Amino acid sequence: MNKQELVDAVAAQTGTSRALAAETLDALIGTITTAVIQGDTVQLIRFGSFSTGARAARVGRNPATGAEIQIAAAKTVKSTAGKAFKDAVNGA
Repeated sequence: MNKQELVDAVAAQTGTSRALAAETLDALIGTITTAVIQGDTVQLIRFGSFSTGARAARVGRNPATGAEIQIAAAKTVKSTAGKAFKDAVNGA
């Protein structure tokens, strides 16, 4: 399912216009993104949570030449599925 299909599904389920569903989805994604950028954890009970993580600097290899390269430390985004979501996926 891509974003447009998600917008269509939300609009159909809520009985609203596609434009309103798209605007709401964009606002939701923007709000979650802003909160995670600021270092907050976003918890959506029964669905999951989003937070920041850290990846340490490390040595990697160039697959074409085999030469060692330094990979810089970076922030990452962690997402964890909630229990109800996991149970729904597993058919429990």
